[in-house]
Amino acid sequence: MARKFFGTDGIRGRANAEPITPSTVLNLAMAAGQHFRRGNHRHLVVIGKDTRLSGYMLEPALTAGFISMGMDVDLVGPMPTPAVAMLTRSLRADLGVVISASHNPYQDNGIKLFGPDGYKLSDDDEAEIESLMDGNEHPPELAGAEELGRAKRLDDAPGRYIEFIKQTFPRGLRLDGLKIVVDCAHGAAYRVAPAVFYELGAQVIPIGVQPNGTNINMKCGATDTEWMREQVVLNGAHVGIALDGDADRMILADETGAIMDGDQIMGLIGTSMQRAGRLRGGGVVATVMSNLGLERYLGGLDLKLARTAVGDRYVVERMRADGYNVGGEQSGHIILSDYGTTGDGLVAALQVLAVVVTEGRKVSDVCNLFDPVPQLLRNVRFNGGAPLESARVIEAIEAGEQALGEGGRLVIRKSGTEPVIRVMAEGDDDALVTRVVGDIAGVIEEAGRT
Repeated sequence: MARKFFGTDGIRGRANAEPITPSTVLNLAMAAGQHFRRGNHRHLVVIGKDTRLSGYMLEPALTAGFISMGMDVDLVGPMPTPAVAMLTRSLRADLGVVISASHNPYQDNGIKLFGPDGYKLSDDDEAEIESLMDGNEHPPELAGAEELGRAKRLDDAPGRYIEFIKQTFPRGLRLDGLKIVVDCAHGAAYRVAPAVFYELGAQVIPIGVQPNGTNINMKCGATDTEWMREQVVLNGAHVGIALDGDADRMILADETGAIMDGDQIMGLIGTSMQRAGRLRGGGVVATVMSNLGLERYLGGLDLKLARTAVGDRYVVERMRADGYNVGGEQSGHIILSDYGTTGDGLVAALQVLAVVVTEGRKVSDVCNLFDPVPQLLRNVRFNGGAPLESARVIEAIEAGEQALGEGGRLVIRKSGTEPVIRVMAEGDDDALVTRVVGDIAGVIEEAGRT
């Protein structure tokens, strides 16, 4: 059954337009509350958000919905997505909710849900919640007036998360002597991220820490690293760390300002854990978008690269099913199941810094593990319809696959969060990759206009 609300990462869209409206979000909270209400204990929901203006609109709607179902609510304010996942488990809550559109601009917002185990919901859970949102067959079982929930602010949530993150850094190591630029994207980690690195001994240069409701991810953060790179070079920093709006992804810059993406980070953490005898599953889990260079590098070490569909929750599902403890996405989602249930930019950054400190070498020497294979990604917007079902598009994709041959890869997928088709090709011939992507994108653009 086609899903009406949920995409690859919760529910997302334009703020104050369907489905990101107070009425639909209220309905979502009531449906999710009904789905996760079990037993006679006092149920609890943890709600966090990033710094978008629309969060002030959605937070009370969600709170009202859960209270109407007899569930208490702990409001933690602006906090990273992984912090909410951690707090959901730590507080023995029945549900965790994050109000965020992650790396999207402030005009968008979204809702991410975590079960009592701290993991993102399965497709089956989301389908059941959607059926409950319909309300016709299963109207919400509202709590009586004497059974309504209560809401309160959890003032110590930032401190709890900061201490949790610091505990993931190897005991006995410090960041003394390191100068670190930390770009918080004017997002959810603007308070906690600088504190983590400072308390571990680093000299911290924080940027992107002045949110105003409309500047989240704006020319900063993991999706636009130029500011961070400039500050690394200008300040003579040893490393730069850029988070996205909800801090579940992280991109690194070395001392020269050169970028290290999620593939290099996964390769570094995975091989470091292998040397320490801590890597499980015999390799790393990544999506179809990860570079072929990572696969070849791991293969040279007799390690596997297990690929999944795009979306960090699919990476997590594969990790849980097959016993891996390192996974992630090229975009900087790094999931380390020894520490948490979802991507955490701060945890990943500390694991990289642990290697840097232990080896006493420059970040550029530590993190450049392999040369990426030429790869090109192009996002093609369309105005409706189904361009990927066009005969001309299908023919162009087949021609591209044939041209790239066995030494290359072609990935065509529709975004789960916006009206975009992503065309990615990679192979050893840069010119061929560029031509294949251009040909396919052009045909998709034409199909998308008809």
